[in-house]
Amino acid sequence: MHILYLHGLNSKLSEAKNAILERYGKVHAPNINYSQKHLQPIEILQPYPETEFNVVIGSSMGALNGYIISNWIGRPALLFNPPLSKYPWSLMLPEAKFRRGNASKQLLLGGRDEIVNPQETLAFLGRHLQDHELEIKIDPLLGHRIPVDLFEEQVASFFSKICS
Repeated sequence: MHILYLHGLNSKLSEAKNAILERYGKVHAPNINYSQKHLQPIEILQPYPETEFNVVIGSSMGALNGYIISNWIGRPALLFNPPLSKYPWSLMLPEAKFRRGNASKQLLLGGRDEIVNPQETLAFLGRHLQDHELEIKIDPLLGHRIPVDLFEEQVASFFSKICS
């Protein structure tokens, strides 16, 4: 299984989270500079012309790009605090280039996130619900950062659903 992991703005995939992901497959975690351009789905995929990703996982700005990539390649995604409401809906659903399967999404939103407003994300998704499967969880005590234990729990839940 090939896992595309997309970190957030000014962040990287930690060793602890990478070790969790490696239990499920080969992890591809590109180093992305979002400072000049936030939306980079094409640039993110360019280094992997021969790789068929099975899942997309992302956090914050990486979750935003992961949402787009998931729709584009037709693969499920696990997304932590994606700032979806900051960008036009038309960008979220690019014409499917490689659509092969289930582009379901599992989202975790922090109720106390001061960077990505969970109410705005929910309202945005409510206005633009699509016919793909969408599971949204809100942790009322969670801020923007995802603790390792919660990351591990969400990853296990995600893979148990898509691998069953």
